[in-house]
Amino acid sequence: MSGWNYFNYFTEIEEYFWKKRGTNLLVSPLDWAIVEAWQQAGVPLEAALKGIDRAFESHARSRRGGRPMKSLAYCTDAVLEAAEEAQEAAAGRSIELNQKKAEPFAREALQAHFEKNRQALAAAATKMASELPELAERLNESAKSLEQCSVILKSPAAIDLEDLERRLTVLDDKIHAAILQHASEELLLRLRREMDSQLAMYRSKMRGEQIALVERQFLHKRLLEEFRLPRLSLFYLQH
Repeated sequence: MSGWNYFNYFTEIEEYFWKKRGTNLLVSPLDWAIVEAWQQAGVPLEAALKGIDRAFESHARSRRGGRPMKSLAYCTDAVLEAAEEAQEAAAGRSIELNQKKAEPFAREALQAHFEKNRQALAAAATKMASELPELAERLNESAKSLEQCSVILKSPAAIDLEDLERRLTVLDDKIHAAILQHASEELLLRLRREMDSQLAMYRSKMRGEQIALVERQFLHKRLLEEFRLPRLSLFYLQH
């Protein structure tokens, strides 16, 4: 993914889908999980938009053409095909990134992002301290790690956003592992039923590996919502 479009990835796909459909939609957990799965699979933004175009063209030619497309799930095959084409076109070419570009985020915005999430983690840990002490301890550790990320911003040197994102991804993964371990069977069962219900009509339209990614992202997002925990990645800075 070129430049820092990575950080506008969700917004641009969301707005493009709205424009193609002709109306704004509430973002469903399923659609959010699908976009996250594309992002994690390394689908370039340009390929995602091209695939959405193709999916709408195919939808218009089909018997369903008179009905609005309800979900990005209908676009998965076309998006993955466009991504494969982009990968083949780029084979053998060296891609030079301009490291002298202006920083895409103001340091104040990054600092605010870290502090907001640190406070959210600390508050959640306080509420869980009596019933889930081990989980509370993990959340406090993650909050302290965010403080260390904030220290990086105080350096006059250019910020290595890729390395910063790696740090945040590690913390996100640790938090997800912790809440998955401490989530009750009843909660996990309810979320899986919700996931299966939303995915049922789209499973035949997605590849196996795509379904697995969407399922993982869906459960991740819903667990964080249930525990009222933030996403730390810079991917969510603008949301």
